[in-house]
Amino acid sequence: MLADTLAAIRAADPVAIAEARAFQDRLTKPRGSLGVLEDVAVRLAGAAGVCPPPLPAPAALAIFAADHGVHAAGVTPWPQEVTVQMVANFLAGGAVANAFAAQAGVTVTVVDVGVAADLPDAPALVKRKVGYGTADLSRGPAMTVDQAVRAMEAGIAVARDLVAGGARCLITGDMGIANTTASAALISVFTGADPAEVTGRGTGIDDETYERKVGIVREALRVNGLDGGPLGSSASEALRALAAVGGFEHAALAGFILGGAAARVPVLLDGVIAGAAALVAAALDPSALDHCVAGHRSAEPGHAAALARLGLRPLVDLELRLGEGTGALLAHPVLCAAVRVMHEVATFDSAGVTEKPV
Repeated sequence: MLADTLAAIRAADPVAIAEARAFQDRLTKPRGSLGVLEDVAVRLAGAAGVCPPPLPAPAALAIFAADHGVHAAGVTPWPQEVTVQMVANFLAGGAVANAFAAQAGVTVTVVDVGVAADLPDAPALVKRKVGYGTADLSRGPAMTVDQAVRAMEAGIAVARDLVAGGARCLITGDMGIANTTASAALISVFTGADPAEVTGRGTGIDDETYERKVGIVREALRVNGLDGGPLGSSASEALRALAAVGGFEHAALAGFILGGAAARVPVLLDGVIAGAAALVAAALDPSALDHCVAGHRSAEPGHAAALARLGLRPLVDLELRLGEGTGALLAHPVLCAAVRVMHEVATFDSAGVTEKPV
């Protein structure tokens, strides 16, 4: 499934990009007056291979949930059972992500890809468990390469199912206590940044816990042989790094991104967890990024590093650090507005408006 998905991904269409840029210049507004929104609409046209691009609605949020063995190293004061409890909260409609999704008219699907407990059946719950949480990444690989690929293929399958069900935009979400530690490790590996530069305070840890967290990330890179400089460009190296210091939800999100790209459906990325996953997806196929839009910039320092490496500009910056898909959900109406302009705004010719002389 992973190989087939990678083979189906196509880079942005340069003809559609040129047509979209020219079309933007004919709309009844000063050229460039919508700033980044014009760039976003042109980007989506290139990704879809058509101008104007399809409206990125309806949209579907997938929250991938998993636990992390590194939790035992004391990187967060939150107990691991909060992952299970928050999954129940999502399914009951009581989380911030649910409120933001309702506002944006976005469906919510929760995917158990590695929660350390058996979850009861629920209509909005998809069970694709690869394992009951990862191993402690500071003592060795968090998972095997086979597990990482299985988790990626779980994400691909979810993307395919949502698109088949009518979704025209995929939104990344995540849940997993201690997942910012794994994110920092992945971002450090894929960007070459020092762990201290990309490790944040996650759920709001104190100074002592933060120093421990940075040390754990540094130790994870050392024991897994990933502290020797920038990661190579081969797919096998990317998969090994993902397996060594990632989480099941990171792997599933990487697959989710690739699945959306293969379907030529835009993927709206959330925060630092999605940023780490996007680095993995981009390492496997750089063209996948042509189909991604950064919804927001997280307050986590690693996210800024990931966005810089990915070359993505966030649509909103509200100092969020919740995860769940919340920042991307807030950005979805902005994404829709950017495309709606191309569908509904008149051109100078059609409106009979005199254009400014060139």
